[in-house]
Formats: sequence, structure tokens, C-alpha cells
Amino acid sequence: MIGNAIAGLYGVGVPPIPPTAYESISTVTVGAGGAADVTFSSIPSTYTHLQIRILAKTAFTSSNQDGLNVQYNGVTGSSYNYHYLGGNGSATYSGGNASAQTFMQSISVAGTSSNANVFGVGIIDILDYANTNKYKVQRALGGIDNNGSGVVEMWSGLYLSTNAISSIKLYSFNGSNISQYSSFALYGIKGA
Repeated sequence: MIGNAIAGLYGVGVPPIPPTAYESISTVTVGAGGAADVTFSSIPSTYTHLQIRILAKTAFTSSNQDGLNVQYNGVTGSSYNYHYLGGNGSATYSGGNASAQTFMQSISVAGTSSNANVFGVGIIDILDYANTNKYKVQRALGGIDNNGSGVVEMWSGLYLSTNAISSIKLYSFNGSNISQYSSFALYGIKGA
């Protein structure tokens, strides 16, 4: 709202997306024993964009941090690019991969060596997911607060396909199970 008020001073105010523009498509909460991945399938093509809201940790034991990879439409070939910018309270870092990868990294989540009740949080936006005239862009924001340490990161990526996205698979960067109580909510965003 403040941004719109300031922009309004210059005559270029942009209306925010109203809360009613978001429609719940599916929610997954991981049960006992964890899960190798979380997959949303049969996603309808009736929205303009998609959003995934995440509260998650993995069984990765070597660090208090793991990552979530994304694959669309079951494509495991070299079809993804991504980059990121992050900070941990004392330093900033950046990186990515411009050559085509077999997955797209999205956000960092907590690993098992985090405090027992610490989960990472994040939001992933998938823009124009059903548009068959363009490659698909993903942007993500997430982080972990580990009571004295943690990270906050911004990610962006490109799915090198013009096919509409009908399924989304999320899984651990380090190959660990996604832990019990992790929650993933998929929303469709209606156009203006």
C-alpha cells in the first residue's frame, strides 16, 4: 500500500493483487516417516500464475540447511536455469547456473541439524505457467531463522519449455526425505 501511495504521487500507482484473486488448488502436509518428494499434478490451466507457499525441513543431517529442487511436467532433462542472492547476517552471497540443468533450485529449508522445531519458509511464484508462447519464469523468496543463525534468499529461474505446466515436483537438493509436518500449499492466481 505504501509503495502504491508513493507511486501515486508520480501518477503511476499500481493496484495490488486482491486477496480474492488467490484460489486454493491443493495442500499437502507430509506425514510420519517423511516423503521423498511432494508432487502437485493435474494442475488446471485456468489461472494466470501459480504460487506455492512452503513450510518445510528435510532429513539432511550434515547441515542446518538444505534446498528444494523443482521439476515441471516430469521433465528431468537439461531444461532449467537458475540464480540466487542471499545473506546470512554477516555476509552476502550469490550464484547460479546458466547452463541447462536437470532441475531448478528454489529455496533453502531447514535440515535436521537445525533446532528440532525449526522449519524453513518460502514462496514460489510461477509466472504465466499456462502460456504456450513463452518459456516459464519462476521467482522465489525464502529463509530459515535458526535462533542466532539463518539465511534469507531470493531465487529466480527459467524452465526452458513452452509447454503449459501441469505438474510440479519438489524434492531435497541433497536427496533426503522431506520431514513430517512440512506443508506445501498450491494456489492459482486469477488474472485482472
